[in-house]
Amino acid sequence: MIKQGIKVYIETSVISGFGRKRFHNDLMKFFDLIREGVFIPIISEHTLSELYDDDTPIEVIENLNTIDYKQLATTDEMINLYDKYMEKRIVDENFKSDAMHVAIATILKVDVLVSWNLKHIANEITIPLFNKVSIKEGYTTLEIKNQRR
Repeated sequence: MIKQGIKVYIETSVISGFGRKRFHNDLMKFFDLIREGVFIPIISEHTLSELYDDDTPIEVIENLNTIDYKQLATTDEMINLYDKYMEKRIVDENFKSDAMHVAIATILKVDVLVSWNLKHIANEITIPLFNKVSIKEGYTTLEIKNQRR
């Protein structure tokens, strides 16, 4: 049995998967688990900013509004950890937003960061690199999962 109340940080790629064939069914199942209380969703103002800045279809926003989630602000501590990730060039400057998601989730000490961004967040190369920097900076490792794990 799955334990109740797993804190999950949801980044933009998951939310924007609504209506996209590749992710839609997984997203609906994930949102059902949120509604059942299996997961406690945490969404940062950074995620919401990306959604609203990216001409996101209204259906995606409406779907997000079908779940209750905690919205949290970005802090100086999150920005400092993000800066450390960028110093190590874990992701290219063009994808620095992805590093911010990892920093936010790490500082918040969530149980899992859920990402469908396999290129820059949820892959076997970047996950250990992010965690190495986090440990060096005095934080714990972060579990990062995609829809296939």
